[in-house]
Amino acid sequence: MSAIKSFVIVVWTAFIMTGCKEYVPVETFVEAEDPVALTSEQKAAWAEVSTKLNVAWGSPDVQYARSIVPEGVSNDPFRIIAWKGERSSAQIVLWSSNAIDGIKCKVGDFTSSVGVMPASIAEARFVRYTLADEQNYNFKKGGPAVIAPDMLDSLSRFDMPACTTRPIWISLDIPRDVEPGIYTAEVVVSHNGWGKTKLPLEVEVLNRTLKPSSEWTFHLDLWQHPSSVAYAHGVELWSDAHFEAMKPVMKRLRDAGQKVITATLNKDPWNHQCYYAYEPMIKWTKHMDGSWSYDYAVFDRWVQFMLDLGIGKYINCYSMVPWNCELEYFDEKEGKMITVKAEPDTPIFPVIWKPFLKDFKKHLEAKGWLKITNIAMDERSPEAMQAAAEVLMECAPEMGFALADNHRSYEKFTMMRDVCAAMRHQTVTPEDIAMRRAQGYTTTFYVCCNPSFPNTFTTSQPYEAELLGWKNIAHDYDGFLRWAYNSWAENPQYDSRFGNWMSGDTYFVYPYNRSSIRFERLIDGIEVSEKIRALRVAGADMSGVDAVLEKIRTMKITDYEQPWKDVVIEARKALDDASRK
Repeated sequence: MSAIKSFVIVVWTAFIMTGCKEYVPVETFVEAEDPVALTSEQKAAWAEVSTKLNVAWGSPDVQYARSIVPEGVSNDPFRIIAWKGERSSAQIVLWSSNAIDGIKCKVGDFTSSVGVMPASIAEARFVRYTLADEQNYNFKKGGPAVIAPDMLDSLSRFDMPACTTRPIWISLDIPRDVEPGIYTAEVVVSHNGWGKTKLPLEVEVLNRTLKPSSEWTFHLDLWQHPSSVAYAHGVELWSDAHFEAMKPVMKRLRDAGQKVITATLNKDPWNHQCYYAYEPMIKWTKHMDGSWSYDYAVFDRWVQFMLDLGIGKYINCYSMVPWNCELEYFDEKEGKMITVKAEPDTPIFPVIWKPFLKDFKKHLEAKGWLKITNIAMDERSPEAMQAAAEVLMECAPEMGFALADNHRSYEKFTMMRDVCAAMRHQTVTPEDIAMRRAQGYTTTFYVCCNPSFPNTFTTSQPYEAELLGWKNIAHDYDGFLRWAYNSWAENPQYDSRFGNWMSGDTYFVYPYNRSSIRFERLIDGIEVSEKIRALRVAGADMSGVDAVLEKIRTMKITDYEQPWKDVVIEARKALDDASRK
């Protein structure tokens, strides 16, 4: 283990041992060295940079490399156009040829002729760089590495080495009761012994109000990984400390409009595709007489915990057909845990699943959760779905089906309550979506380890996350699914690479409730969907928005060589124009 990585682990372990229940910022940890050598031209560019701290507005659509002098920045006032109740973002870029210590960032009050928005609506976080897979649109395990700006860290100060760039991410939560108008604030960046730099920030608050996230119709389904929190935070699995550690992490997800609780029925449904295995929530026991019993204590606590936070349109339970089709139970006769392979087309499949489903149904009825519970599958074949559907319909027809669908299975299994289609296939037609919606069913889309673009990898450009929101509304989906929200790698704040999948593929946020640029921009895309729906209900002139949506529908969205950033900017302007009318 390298000295740098050892130091990182020491710092984080010390934090873990404090037993803090909420996020407390770590003052510093050492980031990885840049594995990519600078070109002679890039070195020459640093030679032209002054030794002072340079401060300017960047674009929230762009990633800024740590080792390269930033381009396209500006000291002109940066303007945010927002609805009341909206969360918006801006990005500052710092750079210097000299080492700069004690950097701080403070946002002042937002003033206008019609009122004041307090400085407390703003949060300034330092962007941290993590090792990542090179974004070459052809991911290969063990390929080239880069460092990418992603994690947002609420540090009170930051020390910046010489010849480096450092972004600061500004998040604004616009109050719902503010008067519309143009508000101006100063963002002050200071550091030890070198005075202050002031950047003007303007916010144009429109006379439109965004509903609170609890009322959004956008169906967000980011799969949670509760046991990952226990292992990454160093607390006992399913203990009180574990649930306390999960609270701020899952609150962040709730505030993004999450609708679904991810639960497990038996052992790890994804067969260790994650760094930390999904631990079972239900204990299965086979008794001496051959009967079965099931301990739902962990399942119940987890579901109730999420319901109490405000998440719970669906409880999606994985899975009757896990990736390796293995189940485990305690056998009283054998006195040990038994692992059995229950393939859908084998005689043991109904034998082992029927008793459980009948008991599970009774338990859900007693808890009042039966009507919101789905038996969920992840990219299972139509043949496997058929076997599972037959058993489920016989034993618990009141439960729904949910599927991450890459086989057009929704066409055959019309009773599936929650269908999510792989984006690369673009399988679900507007007519099918409308028909399913009329039945009260949900239809969303997903990206995963592919396509390479658009996506939400550590190295994905920030605008890609917003583009997913525009795709959602352009194709009339109900929302978006992503595996996963917090399935962390070993030490993601230092190295976001997972190995089997592109870096960042398995998580949006970082341990100890740290957000990311990608997650903040995903929220922007969700808000786009909500605003468009609200404007249509209000009868606003949507001609400009509709023209851009038609462009999105007709362009091949996975073609990264198309000018998608320009399209997103055009779409954003059209939406702002419609919102002003």
